[in-house]
Order: sequence, then structure tokens, then C-alpha cells
Amino acid sequence: MPTIVVEVMPKAELLDPQGKATTGALERLGHGRFRDVRIGKRFELSVDGPVTEEILAEARTLADEILSNSVIEDVVAISVDGEGDAHAPADGADAGATA
Repeated sequence: MPTIVVEVMPKAELLDPQGKATTGALERLGHGRFRDVRIGKRFELSVDGPVTEEILAEARTLADEILSNSVIEDVVAISVDGEGDAHAPADGADAGATA
């Protein structure tokens, strides 16, 4: 069964308190090489049958209107895992951002 994966991250210009706390914790635990951790969200939408362009368009709409808050977050990638493994980057996202 294919799964559409939507990845959402805080906008780059906004403070990410969870990421900042995690960065500090990593440093305290001896992992100071990792800087500027940012924490986002991943949504997995399972689909019955093949993922068509129509289904991907609907997933993009859901990502923009329901799964993310466009004021503070960006949809950074939309990809398909499972049968067919077709990848579709979110509008404006770098194609390399999809897995």
C-alpha cells in the first residue's frame, strides 16, 4: 500500500524552541558537532491503490491548507513511499529534499 509522506518544517526565519533545546541537550551530552537542530513534522497518508496525479494534487492541498500553518511553517517535501516509489517535491521545494 503506497504512502504519501508530507514533511513540514518551521519557517527558517522563526525561532524553533524545541530545536534550540535539543541543540543544547546534544552539546551537554558531548555531541557538540551538531548545530542548529530544527524540529518539524512528518505526516504519512496511506492510499488504497496507485497514487495518481489527482491524489498527489489533493495531498498538496491538504498539506498547504490543513497539515501546515502557512504563517509559521513551510511544506518542504511531499513524496510517495511504497509501490511505484514516485516522488513529487512540494511546490518550491528542492527536489533533493525528497527521500
